[in-house]
Amino acid sequence: MDDGRFEIDNNLVENSIRPVALGRKNYLFAGSHDAAQSAAMMYSFFATCKRNSVDPYKWLKHALESIPEHKANRLTELLPNQFTDIFPLLK
Repeated sequence: MDDGRFEIDNNLVENSIRPVALGRKNYLFAGSHDAAQSAAMMYSFFATCKRNSVDPYKWLKHALESIPEHKANRLTELLPNQFTDIFPLLK
């Protein structure tokens, strides 16, 4: 309480993890373990887009169109954090 750099509550942290908690509940009804893992993967991709200010729709469209011609050992180049300058988040 003596250090003004720290918040007195943890509301910001709780708000930031709320989507994860809701997603965890939704995974129970995904139909199968594999489907739940796929949903979690997509949540991760879209969270990475948000974190890096990338338009998720444009990134996903580009990534899905690029995968067939892209070298398998270089697929990390298609991740959202690689597109911060190419696909900025629409305001």
